[in-house]
Amino acid sequence: MIVFLDHLVFRVRDLARTERFYTTLLGEPPYRTDDRVMYLSGETRLFFTVAEADAQKHDKENIGMNHLAFGVRTLGELQAMEVQLNAGGIAHSGIGIDRYSQREFIWMDDPDGMRLEFYLRFESERTEFGG
Repeated sequence: MIVFLDHLVFRVRDLARTERFYTTLLGEPPYRTDDRVMYLSGETRLFFTVAEADAQKHDKENIGMNHLAFGVRTLGELQAMEVQLNAGGIAHSGIGIDRYSQREFIWMDDPDGMRLEFYLRFESERTEFGG
């Protein structure tokens, strides 16, 4: 059911240094704010933001990968994933709306605490959630 990698989010120590490095590799970023920069690699978006703190054990807010998001192409695929997660007894967020993009998603943590997400990227499959 996973058909493409939607986006990766990385926490970094120094955003300016990271931006210089990735601009060298990938060209100018199509999206930039004071606290984040985004690049494209095919259909995959790579986001970089400044880490909140350093820590030894994995924490999605530390330097490194924040979360891995697998893309789904339709709301039906996202709903099917929710059913699959429920059937497998995997705790998850349920279908919600991302506050930044206003797109539907489900998140969960793997057994080691790595955040994973299934994310509806395509606007043609948008719905309204009224509660």
